[in-house]
Amino acid sequence: MKWPADRISSSSPKSFGMYEKAMRLYPSADLIHLEVGLPGFDTPQHIKDAAVAGLQAGKVHYSAFPGTVELRRAIVDRLKAHNNLTVKENEVVVTNGLTHASYAVFMAALDPGDEVILLEPYYPQHVNKIEMAGGKVVLAPLNKAKGFAIDVAAIEAKITPKTRMISLVNPANPTGRVFSLEELSALAALCVKYDLLVASDEVYEQIVYDKNKHISIAALPGMFERTFSMFAFTKAYAMDGWRIGYVACHERFVPAILKITANDVSHVNTFIQDGAVAALTGPRGKVEEMLASDKKNRDLVVSRMNQMSGVTCDMPEGAIYAFPNVSATGKTSQQVADEILEKCHVVTEAGTFYGAGGEGHLRVCFGAEPYERIEEAMNRMARYFAGAA
Repeated sequence: MKWPADRISSSSPKSFGMYEKAMRLYPSADLIHLEVGLPGFDTPQHIKDAAVAGLQAGKVHYSAFPGTVELRRAIVDRLKAHNNLTVKENEVVVTNGLTHASYAVFMAALDPGDEVILLEPYYPQHVNKIEMAGGKVVLAPLNKAKGFAIDVAAIEAKITPKTRMISLVNPANPTGRVFSLEELSALAALCVKYDLLVASDEVYEQIVYDKNKHISIAALPGMFERTFSMFAFTKAYAMDGWRIGYVACHERFVPAILKITANDVSHVNTFIQDGAVAALTGPRGKVEEMLASDKKNRDLVVSRMNQMSGVTCDMPEGAIYAFPNVSATGKTSQQVADEILEKCHVVTEAGTFYGAGGEGHLRVCFGAEPYERIEEAMNRMARYFAGAA
């Protein structure tokens, strides 16, 4: 008996990285987790109340495959007000998080052998989905010397007649970059020139700091008709366990996407969509509080890491990750991450988890732990880099 299917056995193996290793090796230790990209807050109460009210009101049955009308209308209003995107209700598909949105997009868009360009360091979870859809991942490096900026020349050098799509994560995971209008415009021009699709992962769109501004690439000229803009309630609203997101795209793409979503999940849980409506239309006080907390944690991590021997750390412009450079230690990023885990019981992620372009770096999540725990983690890591751990 042949097992499993080729689309499973031929896809790149990827573990859960340092989280998996930490829990296996030190199940009883006082671990400080700076490797997992999850929000460190409870879902705001008004969002939970709306979902409970929907449940109590009997919203417990099947609903529309693309999502409830109320939620899709709220999404349309938000995209117009905050992303400069004018979409119709029938150009929105509600999904089980952005993970599900990207899976549906790759499955609907790719034929066997189609190439998808990922910008490296890349978000690894997209790799398996591309490969399971029959696609081939092609890596194009971001410009490390310019803070991991988009390098259009490097991307263009990777384009072949088989190139179908570019996968974009903005704000970027793991680097914390928020790509500028200039960078995105150059990338958009390239996509128009070669008639390429774009899968745009914008899960961190609301987590942007200082004077940086998130821009949806689909809002640029010639891009809406070739872009799948993917969002989730996961990060900004601390709704990771709710599993709800959405994709917005030209109406000609929607039937194929619905063919995937209707067959793998039918539709998203009905009553939690009321919670998502409340997230989009309700008070933003708690969201702003969470963003302020993330910024405070970010400032602590960057300040402390730049004081550590052999470490430099740029200021993240968005998302919940710092990407410190530890190459001056003379060790690989995996060696450093392993030693910090062993000696300090602090869990970080090796930069190579995000591809060879991440070598020399660690990804440090500052969004999942409270300030005091992050401060303790910095104290432990400072001793390690000083050689005293």
